[in-house]
Order: sequence, then C-alpha cells, then structure tokens
Amino acid sequence: MKHDVSRTNEFRKYYLSEFELYDGEEFITFNIVHIDTEKKEIQVAVTDRGKISLITYDLFTDKEGKLYFEYGPTYERVKVDDFEEVDNETYA
Repeated sequence: MKHDVSRTNEFRKYYLSEFELYDGEEFITFNIVHIDTEKKEIQVAVTDRGKISLITYDLFTDKEGKLYFEYGPTYERVKVDDFEEVDNETYA
C-alpha cells in the first residue's frame, strides 16, 4: 500500500520515498535518500536498467513553490511531491 507524500518541512518523511519515470523504453525508479534545503540538494538512489546509482542533484523551486530536480539529457522535472511513501511491508 502506498500513500501520497504531503509537503512538509519534516523531510525525514521523504526518506526512501519512491517515484517511477518512464523514459520511453524502461521505467527508472528514484528513491529519496536525503534532502538538504540549505545546500539546495537532493540525494537520490536511481535504478536504471538494473544499475543502481546514488546521485546528488540540485534542488529547484518552481513558480508554485514546489521542489523539483532535473533528470536526464532532456532535464525532465521530477517533483518531490510526486514521490510516494514506500510501505515497509513491501520490503519485509
């Protein structure tokens, strides 16, 4: 069971929250590891075609005040609010 992640200043709630992006061929899975609002960075575990990478992206704010980072050669906007909490029972 997944739950929507609500926008909050308590970023620990986002830990390991998940988002999937379809790139036209495969799904790429993102899991939030850490958000640092002072440095304006987000650290994400990216699973792409079986390879897992830990990547730090710059964190931006759009016109509506929503946080996002840009991914890939087309700078696809990945919004933090689009991530969903992962149910711990899934991985138990």
